[in-house]
Amino acid sequence: METKPIAEMVEEDAKARAEKAAALMATGVVVYRPETTVIDPGVEVGAGTVIEPFVQLLGTTRIGANCRIRSFTVIEDCTLADHVLVRQNCVLEESSIAAGATLGPFAHLRPKCEIGEDVHIGNFVEVKKSKLHKGVKAGHLTYLGDAEVGSGTNIGAGVITCNYDGVSKHRTRIGENAFIGSDSTLVAPVEVGTGAYVGAGSCITQEVPADALAVGRAHQVVKDGWAASHRKQ
Repeated sequence: METKPIAEMVEEDAKARAEKAAALMATGVVVYRPETTVIDPGVEVGAGTVIEPFVQLLGTTRIGANCRIRSFTVIEDCTLADHVLVRQNCVLEESSIAAGATLGPFAHLRPKCEIGEDVHIGNFVEVKKSKLHKGVKAGHLTYLGDAEVGSGTNIGAGVITCNYDGVSKHRTRIGENAFIGSDSTLVAPVEVGTGAYVGAGSCITQEVPADALAVGRAHQVVKDGWAASHRKQ
């Protein structure tokens, strides 16, 4: 069977994508620089949403009204509710994002994530197969895998849920309005109760009761004058 030249197929693809962008703009979607975007035929976008240059919307993605998808973001088979902001350079896969959520820049949602209303996922945060309830904040450099995080909880910079033991995956559960200090590791399976605090730099391997403080780190040792003596040697 004779196939079309690659150049011809590329030209037809560009024409089809231009038509898709034009059809979205006719319904009130703003597509800046449509010649730079990749929007699959099955994608749906609500009125008032802004799609910036170099965005890819793939598969069965559904985007609500009055969202903003900033440049160099790739969204595949996701559902976004109204008023969602996705900042630059995010990758979102097979996940749902509720109204008012903010993601990125440089955030990664791997499959089977449920992101609740007004959740903030910041720069270089990766989430996998996790549910984040309303108002959760995870601002910087964090990995949340196989986790459920209650509403209003704050996840500090550099927090990791250690979900894999080398054989099986395990879940981490964090209650509402908890505070997980920066650079903490939560070794699953483990549970942190509602309103609990985890001190920065802790390794948590046991349940933390509601409203408790858990600190799992060595005490600081200070040796006065050691540095000056070491330099002389």
